[in-house]
Amino acid sequence: MEEKFCFAIDRGGTFTDVYARCPGGKIRVLKLLSEDPSNYADAPTEGIRRIIEQETGKSSPKTKPVDTSNIGWIRMGTTVATNALLERKGERMALAITEGFRDLLHIGNQARPNIFDLKILCPDILYEEVVEVRERVLPRQDASLEEITAEQWKVKQGLTGEELLVMKEVDEVKLRHDLKKILKKGITSLAVVLLHAYM
Repeated sequence: MEEKFCFAIDRGGTFTDVYARCPGGKIRVLKLLSEDPSNYADAPTEGIRRIIEQETGKSSPKTKPVDTSNIGWIRMGTTVATNALLERKGERMALAITEGFRDLLHIGNQARPNIFDLKILCPDILYEEVVEVRERVLPRQDASLEEITAEQWKVKQGLTGEELLVMKEVDEVKLRHDLKKILKKGITSLAVVLLHAYM
């Protein structure tokens, strides 16, 4: 049995649940408000601090970092980001996407329960503004592209080790200009969707 504290924490939008296996095997469970700024800055840290303080009898001031020398591991999951998306309470956001695909996320793939229904209900989009990124790459998979490759396009290796044909390098000057305009509107979060970026 591990002779250190082990914590599993679920940090939700309203409550934070802290499960602790203490040295010697004792189990402690604590529920805190996820947001309580008049009493603590961070619920998971406060839960860990309280349990260690109660179990060891040693004072652990809120103003100092928690002593981690007696902690074996901490595992934490959270629904905060999911809740922010569902409730539309997140930051204002823009979308940077490959030029020519600005409506892609709005149009989607046309999958819907009744394909012939004339009243199409599209889900709300999460972004306010779109920045089209002037760039284009293709996976180098088609042998018929060999002749074009040598003459017109650069061949680069992607993160996956596969070769990419760079048809158009990112126009960094235009991209910086467009992003500055978005920033002036007060939008500081950006989702990036570039064709074949996974490679």
